[in-house]
Amino acid sequence: MTEKLLDQALVEEATKKSGLIWVTGGDAPAPEHREGPAAPSRPLWHVWHEGAACLVGDGPGEQPLPALADGGDAVVTVRSKDKGGRLVSWAAKVVELTPRSPEWEAAVGDLKGKRLNAPDGEAVPERWAATCRVLRLEPRGTTGALPDGSLAAPPVPTPATTRRAAPAGLPRLLFKKRKRS
Repeated sequence: MTEKLLDQALVEEATKKSGLIWVTGGDAPAPEHREGPAAPSRPLWHVWHEGAACLVGDGPGEQPLPALADGGDAVVTVRSKDKGGRLVSWAAKVVELTPRSPEWEAAVGDLKGKRLNAPDGEAVPERWAATCRVLRLEPRGTTGALPDGSLAAPPVPTPATTRRAAPAGLPRLLFKKRKRS
């Protein structure tokens, strides 16, 4: 019993203090059975609210929430705020909140305060109700041993490009000696 309470306290405190969690949704294995990621983990901003991590996304200008379906499972990995290393990994049940329900209003109240650079400021709850999903990731009480490896995965495909190689003549232009007058 004491170990379960300590696990709950670790999950809550670590998740509250971390501004970012890594979430693997869908058919992700439970943390104690995981040898490597089943699907790419996503870094997601969140708010700890009434015993669960609350997220908003899947709308214009908001974070994507792929593979997180109502009633589904997810694995949440929490990092240390100061060192950035993994602290705990826990199993979660995904619950989608109904817009304008009392639970939704309470969660959105906390999320709105943590949302940085919202394009519509105070009107953000209206946009979230119309176009976004608000999810609760409720701990199932299962924490697992952290994996030994890095769990690095190839980047998710994107249309973004990286910088091209510098033109061959650029160093000569940048580092040529200035003529004295």
